Amino acid sequence: MTRRELDAAGITDPGLRSAYGRCRQLNARHGRTYFLATRLLPLERRSAVHALYGFARWADDIVDDLDRRLTPDERDLLLKRLEGDLAHGLRGGGGTEPVVRAVADTAGRYGIEVDLFADFLASMRADLTVTDYPTYADLRAYMHGSAAVIGLQMLPVLGTVVPREEAAPHAAALGVAFQLTNFLRDVGEDLDRGRVYLPADLLAAHGVDRPLLEWSRSSGRSDPRIRAALVAAEALTRDVYRDAEPGIAMLDPRVRPCIRTAFTLYGGILDAIARHDYTVLHRRAVVPRRRRAATAAAGVLKVTGARWRAAPAGRPAALERKGPARD
Repeated sequence: MTRRELDAAGITDPGLRSAYGRCRQLNARHGRTYFLATRLLPLERRSAVHALYGFARWADDIVDDLDRRLTPDERDLLLKRLEGDLAHGLRGGGGTEPVVRAVADTAGRYGIEVDLFADFLASMRADLTVTDYPTYADLRAYMHGSAAVIGLQMLPVLGTVVPREEAAPHAAALGVAFQLTNFLRDVGEDLDRGRVYLPADLLAAHGVDRPLLEWSRSSGRSDPRIRAALVAAEALTRDVYRDAEPGIAMLDPRVRPCIRTAFTLYGGILDAIARHDYTVLHRRAVVPRRRRAATAAAGVLKVTGARWRAAPAGRPAALERKGPARD
């Protein structure tokens, strides 16, 4: 429940509470996997995660403009206004947009580096003009702002048991792994928007180019070259997951079940892609609802165990009003 999350976080201002509530709505509506995992966090940290997601979602929606009502120049103007609003909010609080008020408050509460937001918005602006990436190195430069910084923004909120700089590369890698998973899942939808995020050198190594992808998308027909390229993209993505995984043990024990659940669910998207024989140009791969529920239930058990271990002596964790099952 939003009220309990806000109370636990010590957010009392009515306007801020409303702003955080708006971010939570965006997370619930658009980030099913992410939102499910967030519900495993301690209550007092969930609002901050909703704020970070809500802001990122808001900027992404400006860039994508799925209804195609806006020209690139109009989207650029909206992005500049959002950037100015955020700069004002980060300097002194406030902001015109609810997502800005919430994320600026979160940045102040947790000491999140301002430069991370600038890097994120720079990658969002690239989406207005850049439609493909010649090499994986080029794509990684883009993903620093669009994905790695999200992991780095999350780190102060989650907390670590090691110096933050030790956990940072793994947090950044996890953000990249999640985005690469989305890129692989959404190849067809991104192509409809005029974008190809899979690097051209990886595609070319298997005889694939944009015209071949467009032919497959429009005709509904498969091609063994495309399948081979997607298999290679999946292998690359799993390598990034392996780079990210050691970072989970570096986090506060109470948040590890949340991140492990997200790690498992996003990895499950790759499993679904393989199970559907890499037909991502023709269908969207999703983790079955039953598996999502089972993974979340396992996370709840781990959360309960972590809270029992962390509960003050003489006060059983089961009596604390923080269990995700009650939300």
